[in-house]
Amino acid sequence: MTQEKVVLDEDDIRRTLVRIAHEIVEKNADLDVALVGIHRRGAHLATRLHRLVSDLLDAEVARGDIDIAFYRDDLATRSAGAGPVVHASDLPFRLEDHTVVLVDDVLFTGRTARAGIDALFDYGRPARVQLAVLADRGHRELPIRPDYVGKNLPTARSERVNVRVEETDGRDEVTITTLQEAIA
Repeated sequence: MTQEKVVLDEDDIRRTLVRIAHEIVEKNADLDVALVGIHRRGAHLATRLHRLVSDLLDAEVARGDIDIAFYRDDLATRSAGAGPVVHASDLPFRLEDHTVVLVDDVLFTGRTARAGIDALFDYGRPARVQLAVLADRGHRELPIRPDYVGKNLPTARSERVNVRVEETDGRDEVTITTLQEAIA
């Protein structure tokens, strides 16, 4: 039986996103900030942050989402026959005019963030790129560091951080599961 430890519940996530929104506004007082979520859960978190940042600035800021399926460097190592799940990217603004805050759920090795940056630059050259993550679990393989972190979660490689959001999973929570429990 799988047993998960809840490290962020619904209220924790709400408070964390409010704090991150305030930090984004403090670092980007101009209205040239745009929020771009990495599909899937990062896009939902970016939508929530968009509402919060727009309310704080009392102006609508740009928002989009990006798919990184073909930018990943591990396509060949994924299970045979299982192609990437592709979502539509939506960037309805000029990247060159904005500081883009790339939003993702979990920062682990840094490879997803790198793929997100590569994908962004295929659409244009943002003035700046910043990274916001709900959870940073460490174990970096690339020199990637987030600008905004919801919660640092020191983990072992044998553990998995699971982010669930209401929009896709029916509830908001962040849990940690050991891989042995996940396999059992």
